[in-house]
Amino acid sequence: MKLNPNYCRWIMRSLSIVILLSALTVSGNDLPSLKGKKVLMVYGGWDGHYPKQLTEKLVPWFREQGAILTISDSLGVYTNKAIMSDVDLIFQLWTMGKISQEQEKGLLEAVRGGVGLAGTHGGLGDSFRDNTEYQYMVGGQWVAHPGGEIDYTVQVTDHDDAVTKGVGDFKIHSEQYYMHVDPNVKVLATTTFNGDHNSWIDGAVMPVVWKKYYGKGRVFYISVGHTPKDFDIPEAMEILWRGIRWASGSKYEPYEKWMSPVYPKK
Repeated sequence: MKLNPNYCRWIMRSLSIVILLSALTVSGNDLPSLKGKKVLMVYGGWDGHYPKQLTEKLVPWFREQGAILTISDSLGVYTNKAIMSDVDLIFQLWTMGKISQEQEKGLLEAVRGGVGLAGTHGGLGDSFRDNTEYQYMVGGQWVAHPGGEIDYTVQVTDHDDAVTKGVGDFKIHSEQYYMHVDPNVKVLATTTFNGDHNSWIDGAVMPVVWKKYYGKGRVFYISVGHTPKDFDIPEAMEILWRGIRWASGSKYEPYEKWMSPVYPKK
């Protein structure tokens, strides 16, 4: 029987992805487990980032990991003190929009007190443009994506951190986020801009993946995720999975210290 060449290529690619994911998962085994942890997923805002669809894409994985899920399409959940005091991790997918003072206070206090926070792209890094304390918590804010959806490369820069250990660089066709970033985040991966769309940023190196603390709460961010398809890339999905697990450990794991400013001293 003669096999279709396209089918053979599909089989080989599928096997390669399975093998890669298996190897990567082994590398991330020293991260906190989600089993039994209470996770709040909050989605909404601008529909152009497909918040509902990405939530639906991630829900099966959370459940496979044993997480206890609460899913909300309203920011009002941040004012529910019973939920916010009990949750271990918040995964937010909310681009732009407005958040009330009471809602923001509930979110900030929860993370400051030890609840983990994780998110992607505009769902965490471009959520509430008027709220600077929120941006201070996240560690960065989107300001531009020159050229729109383009081809670029994400370079893993920290090969020792459990979130990125063993994960290689990867190419992607998506929005390349140019951001204002807290200089004290722990950067795990970056991207380098060229001058094709804006000549003055040629060679600029921009964080793509980072982790940080806000009070006692662990915060994880990855700027990939313009559409759910971005996470069909095995390396991007693996980093997201690991980052979520790391952030979920705020209440249970030791506080990590890594502050190492790169600015020269006089």
